[in-house]
Amino acid sequence: MKISYNRIIEAICVAVLLVYTWRVLNWAWFKPKKLEKYLRKSGLKGNPYKLYHGDLKEFTNKLNEAKSKPINFSDDIAQRLIPFFCDSINKNGPYPVVLITDPEHVKEIFTKNYVYQKETHPNPFSKLLAIGLAKLEEDKWAKHRKIINPAFQTEKLKHMLPAFYQSCSEMISKWEEIIPKETSFELDVWPDLQLMTAEVISRTAFGSSYEEGRIVFELQNEQAEYVTDINRSIYIPGSRFLPTKRYKRMLEIEKQVQTTIKRIIDKRLRAMKAGETSKNDLLGILLESNMKEIEQHGSKDFGMTTTEVIDECKFFYFAGQETTAVLLVWTMILLCLHPEWQARAREEALQVFGNEKPNLEGLSRLKIVTMILHETLRLFPPVPTYRRRNKHEVKLGEMSLPAGVLLVIPAILIHYDKELWGEDAKEFKPERFSEGVSKATKGRISFIPFTGGPRVCIGQNFAMMEAKIGIAMILQKFSFELSPSYAHAPFATITIHPQYGAPLLMRKL
Repeated sequence: MKISYNRIIEAICVAVLLVYTWRVLNWAWFKPKKLEKYLRKSGLKGNPYKLYHGDLKEFTNKLNEAKSKPINFSDDIAQRLIPFFCDSINKNGPYPVVLITDPEHVKEIFTKNYVYQKETHPNPFSKLLAIGLAKLEEDKWAKHRKIINPAFQTEKLKHMLPAFYQSCSEMISKWEEIIPKETSFELDVWPDLQLMTAEVISRTAFGSSYEEGRIVFELQNEQAEYVTDINRSIYIPGSRFLPTKRYKRMLEIEKQVQTTIKRIIDKRLRAMKAGETSKNDLLGILLESNMKEIEQHGSKDFGMTTTEVIDECKFFYFAGQETTAVLLVWTMILLCLHPEWQARAREEALQVFGNEKPNLEGLSRLKIVTMILHETLRLFPPVPTYRRRNKHEVKLGEMSLPAGVLLVIPAILIHYDKELWGEDAKEFKPERFSEGVSKATKGRISFIPFTGGPRVCIGQNFAMMEAKIGIAMILQKFSFELSPSYAHAPFATITIHPQYGAPLLMRKL
């Protein structure tokens, strides 16, 4: 009986090992080779598949080489941000594994969001950064989008203007203290812009609990560095169970973030149950919207769990802070290079607001500032590439794609495409947006700083409102030019950062 029992256990272990081995082989070899064969039949060129690491080694080497030295402003920014894809285009034709640049194809991919879904990284540690709205699919995405949407309506955003103003005012006061009168002073504005946008998120997300929110931001920032580093290396299945120093620290961060946000949420829910009026911060609006959805349908299944609310808060922290910080820093750098546009934007800001506090009605009248922000988003889109996978076999234009193909949409290439934007595509020309985005793009999906379709970034109005206030308030108080120590080195972490910061020569007005 004992022998029989041991044999059963052995047989089960062998069966599990065989299944796991098959899954690994299928993931690492059979499925990639099958996809490669299918795509070549469709006439697509590309590098032959290499076992396990594919093109990752070449991808990483080219990225490290590109990052090793700054570039001139006239150089090709795409070659520095996505060198592997640029070289693949030159070598293999326009669609390596599979690069999508045609506006009609981009439109179809963004529109059919139930067919073309977000690519998920195989490394489970990627989920520690944020699994919010941007990572969800299908019905779960639709439910979260519906609940979160009220928080980003203009009517609600106007109540967040004081938080925008206060955070920017604190940064400007700091600058006024350290910049002497009647002389230029070198200041790296990049760290301060990151701090300012983090303060905005802390105040707008958690209101009176923003001090605790600040802790969340600092932890999320550290987590982002670990995740970015991991995503650029080969993931070995099961390696997450190894007790390395980095993995242990990542788990510690996750636990602390979860605990901090849950404490804020629990405190807020107790106050709401006690009859306290809902606050106009994002958390308050989100919790109120969630409760209404549950009450309306009489079931918790129609709402978000506390864990899901925490995930949305984590994601908002990361996405909201990053997007606006990079938009502001590249806008200031471009206005250094084009002082005539800096002067025009300052004249407009002073005409609309004088030296007073910016208001909602005035922000809608900042036409020149809006044109400049749109052109900055074209030349430096926050995210250089988007990734999607088709859920099942599809026909995209003339291409037949089997299920599971990775589709890369390079915003940075589309935004610099001379066929779409003209021979001056590389030049800073805000006037191309003088009659709005639709006129500038001639109705094509060629301007995608916030993606497009049903899944267009829910926070784009938030980011644009914050950026308008930030630039207007800076222009009211300072003029600025590039410092000789500035080195032009845009590089992509998740968004496009200035690798060596943004040292500018600031002067009080």
